Amino acid sequence: MTISTRIKLGNWFRNHQTSLTFARRLNRFYYTTTGSLHTLPDFLIIGAARSGTTSLYEYLIQHPCIMPGVGKEIYYFDKKFNQGINWYKSFFPTNLSKSKLEKKQKTKCLTGEATPRYLHYPHAPKRVHNLIPNVKLIVLLRNPIDRSYSHYQMEVDSGHEELSFEDAIVQEEQKITDDLKKMEQDENFYSVNFYRKSYLSRGIYVDQLKRWFEFFPKEQFLIIQSEELYSNTPKVYEKVLKFLDLPDFKLNSFKPHRMRKYSNINNETRKKLIDYFKPYNEQLYQLLDRNFGWN
Repeated sequence: MTISTRIKLGNWFRNHQTSLTFARRLNRFYYTTTGSLHTLPDFLIIGAARSGTTSLYEYLIQHPCIMPGVGKEIYYFDKKFNQGINWYKSFFPTNLSKSKLEKKQKTKCLTGEATPRYLHYPHAPKRVHNLIPNVKLIVLLRNPIDRSYSHYQMEVDSGHEELSFEDAIVQEEQKITDDLKKMEQDENFYSVNFYRKSYLSRGIYVDQLKRWFEFFPKEQFLIIQSEELYSNTPKVYEKVLKFLDLPDFKLNSFKPHRMRKYSNINNETRKKLIDYFKPYNEQLYQLLDRNFGWN
């Protein structure tokens, strides 16, 4: 079954709820019997959320040597890990189809996914390393103030947040601390609520990267400043292709994806968050030997 066929089937079943149980059984049968025939990803875009991961992924899958999987975000290394390796592999092209494309293009071809929660999820680095230790890892880092406010606006739009931004970040620690501790202590516990409410926590990038650096060398990462992706997309795209050892490819356009329009953050709130994130950002600059100049 081709990737496009699976996508069409998935869309059909989502529109016919009475057939959902059958669809799940069919999917389980499919991945348990054919999962071993599929390849694992060559690259992962692991975060950060609301930092341009969707746009970058959409640009990459237009490259003739990149084969898209079934959807951008799979959540295997965090929420869906108990589904097993064959379930995960079933989201990617078969080894045979990948080999055919490589013969056609006369060069290696890649596949990958982009799940932004991987960057923060405490057990993801170990899980990724155990399964695909040579995978290439791409990280987009956005000014944590802008990232947190965009994250908040997304939750408001989806109906998961009713508080003002100021009240939400004041109450954040109280709402997420217990769930984070449980996730750190128990690999079988996963909190969706944590990822919906962790507006500031997920912008402390230095702690998240340190966890990944315990399992992977820095040379295996490409860390991109989101503001650079927004301001000079072709240059960043070229940099990513070079990191992935892929031939140059010119896109006709770099249309942003999932961009939301909303009111500007309150100036006083921004000033407070500049002070809040300043020590963490300075630690990040030292860790990466690179200053992003966020304010």
